[in-house]
Amino acid sequence: MSVGIIMDAILRMLHGIGITFGLLGLSLAIGSIIAVLLLLMRISGRWWLSWPAQLYFYIFRGTPILVQIFIIYYGLPQFDWIRDSMFWSVLRDPFGCAIVALSLNVGAYVSEIFRGGVLSVDKGLLEAGAALGISTPQRFIYITAPLAIRISLPAYGNEIISLLKSTALASTITLADMTGIARTIVAETFAPYQIFISLALIYVTFTWIIQRTIRWTEGYLGRFTIR
Repeated sequence: MSVGIIMDAILRMLHGIGITFGLLGLSLAIGSIIAVLLLLMRISGRWWLSWPAQLYFYIFRGTPILVQIFIIYYGLPQFDWIRDSMFWSVLRDPFGCAIVALSLNVGAYVSEIFRGGVLSVDKGLLEAGAALGISTPQRFIYITAPLAIRISLPAYGNEIISLLKSTALASTITLADMTGIARTIVAETFAPYQIFISLALIYVTFTWIIQRTIRWTEGYLGRFTIR
């Protein structure tokens, strides 16, 4: 195993860190917004809102993310109305397609994480709020949401790590993220073992940083919890 090849590969692959974390940050932000909307639909108590949300979950949680990326990148451009719509400015670009696919996928998973957090909030707190005359929207904003976020944080952190690893699939649609650059280096050096070991070390490092950040945030938010 050549240490020189590994060090050179790591430096070159880090040039794709901007695309990797761009995919991670934008997909996580957009996906979280989608997740909140789906959560509100799911807990609305209205079947005509709840059923579409459940159908969304089944589709995006029941199919591989790679298939979703391929459908959006290769499939949607086949429709003339897509190419003539305002969405074409996003879907004509591989980066935009990757963002759309990752956001839709993470929205389904994060929504269920948030829902689990909401359902875990002690009903007695909500009843106490109602007894004090606090309205239902206010109880959700000031009581349910803060507690649900705290409860959901560990699972949300796991989803961030999962999303980080899923960004590697964007290299299959020509994006030069860290994985895409690694594949290019392998084609040049014919040293797949060293190159992908180097890539694994990079992802492990970033995963450790995310885990530590989530753990610190969890401790900070729970600093007033009685143990």
